[in-house]
Amino acid sequence: MIPPALEIGDSRETVGYPDFRAAGRSYTYGVVEERTMSWKHRSVQVNGIELHYVREGSGFPLLLVHGWPEYWRTWRKNIPVLADSFDVIVPDLAGFGESENPDVPTADGYGVDDHVTDLMGLAEALDVEEFGFVSHDLGAYVGQSIAREHPEHVRGLFFFDCPYPGIGDRWRDPDHISEIWYQSFNQQPWAADLVGASRETCRMYIDHFLTHWAGDPDAFDEADREAWVDTFSEPGNLQGGFNWYIAAEEARKQLMREGAPTMEPIEVPTRILWGESDPIVKSEWADRLGEYFADYQLETVPGAGHFVQYERPDRANDALTSFFSDLQ
Repeated sequence: MIPPALEIGDSRETVGYPDFRAAGRSYTYGVVEERTMSWKHRSVQVNGIELHYVREGSGFPLLLVHGWPEYWRTWRKNIPVLADSFDVIVPDLAGFGESENPDVPTADGYGVDDHVTDLMGLAEALDVEEFGFVSHDLGAYVGQSIAREHPEHVRGLFFFDCPYPGIGDRWRDPDHISEIWYQSFNQQPWAADLVGASRETCRMYIDHFLTHWAGDPDAFDEADREAWVDTFSEPGNLQGGFNWYIAAEEARKQLMREGAPTMEPIEVPTRILWGESDPIVKSEWADRLGEYFADYQLETVPGAGHFVQYERPDRANDALTSFFSDLQ
């Protein structure tokens, strides 16, 4: 269910349980921190779709952008700490979580450029002129594009386990090819129906990534696993996430065919925390960061996997606070 359309700059705010609970949706969060559920959930009409976001705190704005298979909740361990010092804005990308699925061909609404347009529209609607951009996974692609196209609006970039052009054709290395099977599977026209056939099939699929990609397979607690399954079980949410892979397919193949492209490095100050146990975006692939980022600092995190912000929240929060405080 999507609330009534709003004009650019208008927002619908809920305090406590968001509107989707009152609308009759059944969410089984289990025992969840009271503070988490008291966060302000809002939505705003941007570029013809409604984007949902959580907003907490005050000060310099930070935009926290999730990857796949995720949504705003992947930042729940970071929001309360960062909100003590910053204006924390945590959107669901189009097709994810409580944001709307664009009613357009997949290539016209779910790619990097579309997410860039949506997030810049969100910043404009919220009267945010300059911000720090925090992300990982597919969100890192979006952040790099924003930094290249709109550097005057980005004070700093902070990435976790950062996919970037310098990885090149290593995505298809013989010892890695078995890890990227899902990128093709997610593009099949029957994939969402198969994964979403029941709550149990959805749980099995999502749990695979939360377990296999984390340094500790038990890193995600039961309440969060339930919340993930609840969210991806909502009508359209599996396909919304899968549409990212459909939209990105040509660029993915080009990178595998042609290898790392030559590009001018991003000038925006950048910091990266990379989990040493990430099996999908390997920390050893950070070796070419200097070709694509003119001003960067890299730290690897022993024992952490793909979800450093969730697996090592104290380390992540300290690094985020220090980096963006120094840039002010």
